[in-house]
Amino acid sequence: MPSNTSSHKVAVYTSARDLPQEVWIAFHENPRNANIMLPYAKKARYNPDRYPGSAGSNVWLVCSTSAPGSLTASVDFVLSCTEGSLGSYPLFIFTPIPLSQLSAQFYLPRLRSLVKRLQQSVPPERVFSIFALEPVARDFASLWTKATGISLDKDPEYYAAKFTYCTKTTLQSGQLAPLRDVAYDLRPARESDLHNVAELCSGFAETSEPFTLSMSRATTEARLLIQSGQVWVHEICARGHDQRPEIASIVAVTRTSDTVAGITKVFTNPRWRQRGCAERLVRHVCQQLLQTKESVVLYVAHNNPTAAKVYRRVGFVGLSQNDAPLEGVDPWLELGFDQKKVQLGHW
Repeated sequence: MPSNTSSHKVAVYTSARDLPQEVWIAFHENPRNANIMLPYAKKARYNPDRYPGSAGSNVWLVCSTSAPGSLTASVDFVLSCTEGSLGSYPLFIFTPIPLSQLSAQFYLPRLRSLVKRLQQSVPPERVFSIFALEPVARDFASLWTKATGISLDKDPEYYAAKFTYCTKTTLQSGQLAPLRDVAYDLRPARESDLHNVAELCSGFAETSEPFTLSMSRATTEARLLIQSGQVWVHEICARGHDQRPEIASIVAVTRTSDTVAGITKVFTNPRWRQRGCAERLVRHVCQQLLQTKESVVLYVAHNNPTAAKVYRRVGFVGLSQNDAPLEGVDPWLELGFDQKKVQLGHW
């Protein structure tokens, strides 16, 4: 358990290239928990001229602790304030410390220090939301409001979810009923799928208030996903004359590191729901990813029990109400700040 008596400090970096070695060690020793931050940091480190925000608009805060008499520091938290292809990302906070070992006595002083340094580093309107382990998110948001006077939004819980993972050991083969009267194909998306993928990206965004997308921006997102090889499709076609294939479901995989891949978007066309399309595609994508990765991770919203059942049948752990607590399967929360006083981004 981390010590409450050791001294801590917060350092500010404006480039992933400058992050100290102990941060990269913490990321790589905790690749699942770091999945929301490590893939971006790695790309920004090695492709600074091509990656959004790499010219100086990114800010990384590293809170570390030095034990009395020690010459080395351990990483407690990394806070990222970075830019994405469609706009600014929320604040993300990573910690290598298991949730079960995080006490308020330990983390509150460190969050206060992070808030203070963040105020010195970015304008307050840049902070439109915070996404972190639930207790960390709630306390950081409270401290930020006290420091800046910017209160939470009227409906602040933008995303409340459980973080879970699937491995080769937990992956389930599944026995879905065969699709009758239709043919289907599970494959990476291609350029000819752009319009259909964009429609499903738009549909997904409609369920993710306030991060909705116009069709133009959804098309931009779909094009980036297809060009990067980050989206898979469940193509389906009713048998018969003059029937054109449709895209029934999409699965986007946009955060990958050496050992972990993160599924970040799953959406099924309402016309094809209740046919097992999402489960079939998610399982197929996991099978492909686990040929080279040790884990596939995702977040599933607390208010989406249907999705949780699908992911549990595929092999994602800790999603049954009867499951005992499992380290690494934790509640995460995104809290949004007053939209009248901040500049909303997108993720």
